[in-house]
Amino acid sequence: MRFRTGASPPGTTPGVRPGLGIGRDTVKALHALGTGVIAVSRTNTDLVSLSKQCPGIETVCVDLGDWEATEQALGNVGPVDLLVNNAAMLLKQPFLEVTKDVFDRTFSVNLRSVVQVSQIVARGMIQRGVPGSIVNVSSMVAHVTFPNLAVYSSTKGAMTTLTKVMAAELGPYKLKERHPLRKFAEMEDVVNSILFLLSDRSASTSGSGILVDAGYLAS
Repeated sequence: MRFRTGASPPGTTPGVRPGLGIGRDTVKALHALGTGVIAVSRTNTDLVSLSKQCPGIETVCVDLGDWEATEQALGNVGPVDLLVNNAAMLLKQPFLEVTKDVFDRTFSVNLRSVVQVSQIVARGMIQRGVPGSIVNVSSMVAHVTFPNLAVYSSTKGAMTTLTKVMAAELGPYKLKERHPLRKFAEMEDVVNSILFLLSDRSASTSGSGILVDAGYLAS
C-alpha cells in the first residue's frame, strides 16, 4: 500500500516552508503504522530531515504550483492507493490590495494542484480497478471570514465544492473522497481525523466534511 501527501504548512503566516505541519505529522503517523509513504514538498531540506525521521519513505521534490514540473515528477508515480492533498500557501493581503501574482500563485498551489495530483492518482486507481481514498485538507476559513485572507479563503471554499464534485464523479469507481477541515485545533487532532478518513472505519463517509475546529463553528 502506498500513501501520498502534499507535505506543506498549515498556513498561518507568509513564508512558512512546506514539508512542515500537518503534512509532516501525517507522514510520521503513517510511517509509524508501517504504511509505505511518498512525501512531496518543494523544499528539499525538509524532505531530507523527514527522511531521517522516517527511514524508508520515498520523497519527491517538486513545486506543485508548476503544472509541467508536477506532471513530470508525478505523472508515472505509483501505484498510489491513498492520497492526502495538503499542499497550501497563505499570503495575507487586504482585499483591495490583492495582486495578480499572489492570486495566481495561491490558486495554483492550493487548488489547481489538487485537481492535477488527484487526476494522476485517480486515473491510476481506475486503471488498476482498486478502491482508494483521497483526503483534501481544507480550512474553517472556507466557511467563516477572517481579515486579509480573501484569496486563501477563496481557494479553500472552492476546494470544498471541488471535493463534492469529485465524490459525485468518482463515486461510480468506488473511490472514497474525503475532506477534513482544520483550524484552531491541535495538530494531533487533525492527523487523527486524516487517519480515520483513510481507514475502512469511514467507509460510509463520502463527499462530506469533518470539522476539526475545537467547536468554533458550533459556538
